[in-house]
Amino acid sequence: MADVLLSKVRKNYNPATLKDTLRNINLDIKDGDFIVFVGPSGCGKSTLLRMIAGLEDITSGDLTIGGKRMNDVPPSERNIGMVFQSYALYPHMTVFENMAFGLKLKHMDKETIRQRVVHAADILGLEPFLERKPKALSGGQRQRVAIGRCIVQQPSVFLFDEPLSNLDAALRVKMRLEIAKLHRDINATIIYVTHDQVEAMTLADKICVLSPLKASAESNLEQFGTPLELYNHPVNQFVAGFIGSPKMNFLNGEITEIGDKECKVKLTSGEIITAKVNASRGEVGQKVQLGVRPEHLVAADSPKADGGKISGKVIVTENLGAEFFLYMEAPACDEGVDFTVKHEFAIDIKAGETYSVGIPASACHLFDAEGLAFPRTEVYTRG
Repeated sequence: MADVLLSKVRKNYNPATLKDTLRNINLDIKDGDFIVFVGPSGCGKSTLLRMIAGLEDITSGDLTIGGKRMNDVPPSERNIGMVFQSYALYPHMTVFENMAFGLKLKHMDKETIRQRVVHAADILGLEPFLERKPKALSGGQRQRVAIGRCIVQQPSVFLFDEPLSNLDAALRVKMRLEIAKLHRDINATIIYVTHDQVEAMTLADKICVLSPLKASAESNLEQFGTPLELYNHPVNQFVAGFIGSPKMNFLNGEITEIGDKECKVKLTSGEIITAKVNASRGEVGQKVQLGVRPEHLVAADSPKADGGKISGKVIVTENLGAEFFLYMEAPACDEGVDFTVKHEFAIDIKAGETYSVGIPASACHLFDAEGLAFPRTEVYTRG
């Protein structure tokens, strides 16, 4: 296996313009890491993966794999294995033949090919299906064959480009577990692209959050860190809103008081909320947005509601059994944006009624007008 280093990598499909797709991407991916590129459509995550694979040229910057500069090395010589969104299996070949085909092109001897295919099939639970053709397999089994075809090559780095997007919800959950188990079994360096932040949170050792590039931005790499770092300490409002499901609520307000380890924010609806953040770089009267995750909200009369409370009209309720969601109109939210409350149990509330909810001070995030986060001084725990 190998480490992957990207230094000041930039991609521009038309160098005559300043409209970069990717700019100033710096990543240090360690040997054996499971890294996930995540972000909305158009942010360049698949383009970045294809640049590592050698399927896209690098406009500027350096890519090294295992200590060797790869900018001008053709894809076939990078020792990279790639799994695409499409399974791309040969329909006239058996599972064994599909997995063995790339090795045959390298003129490997039959016994080495057999050993590699059988070993990959054992890892992926494909032994009973080796003589079947793709039409006799489920979607999840076909995706495992595509992964197995990659494993037999014994690459130094595995690249996955949204491999689960063609599967239904239940199969996606199952295949997430399969891929996590694969990483544990082979301890490979894996770089994985998805638009699904739940996949990112459940699979990754570290997550690279990308955003569509703004003309004035230094980079569209927003944050690179562990799932919990991104969840608890997002560097800006974009990351805070993208990581977490359901997404973070944002309330408009202004700073009214600044202390050593907390500050007070007056919402546009009039409520005063205490937030456990270091707002020393801010100033009284500064416009801000207060963020709080739906799962961190508590009952209005709870002793944990030490940050304050807000009220709103209930629009819709969802009872999912193990979870109960309220979608409210909160005056301090932007127009057309709901305020979401998540409970672990159902409550007796109906659409059209007013509901009050408590906000723990340590559950608050705070962002300035540019979307940059103020450092949190405490992290909320529900225990």
